[in-house]
Amino acid sequence: MEPLRLPAHLDSLEEIGDYVVRATAEAQLAAKEAWGLRLAVDEIATNIITHGFEEAGMSGEVTVSAALTDTSLTIVLEDSGLPFDPFSHRVTTEEELNLPLEERRAGGLGIFLVLKSVDTFRYEWAHDLNRNIFVMNRTPERPA
Repeated sequence: MEPLRLPAHLDSLEEIGDYVVRATAEAQLAAKEAWGLRLAVDEIATNIITHGFEEAGMSGEVTVSAALTDTSLTIVLEDSGLPFDPFSHRVTTEEELNLPLEERRAGGLGIFLVLKSVDTFRYEWAHDLNRNIFVMNRTPERPA
């Protein structure tokens, strides 16, 4: 699939989601895995646009690309917004999810959701770009 470049606006989330859906269909991922990948990409894309651009008073673009191999589907979100490593902030633990709501600390649910929804998630800062990388393994249950 050709990469898709879109303005860093919340209106672009639908097109990003549609791109991910097309990639998961091409990869023949099961519905649960496809939904999880779309959810993870949507969470990070929303944060990129909201925090990396809009709240910073910046404009720019987000590029989404897909790479399909015999063993995996990789989705990459790239942007030139403020550098932000999602792992640099606290991640909610499963134990915290069992606490009453009033006892939980704020934040960290988004990255928790991402990590639970994909097989591998990585962040890189390279060539003045944020790169969020989502990998779904293709197994015998997810045919090539």
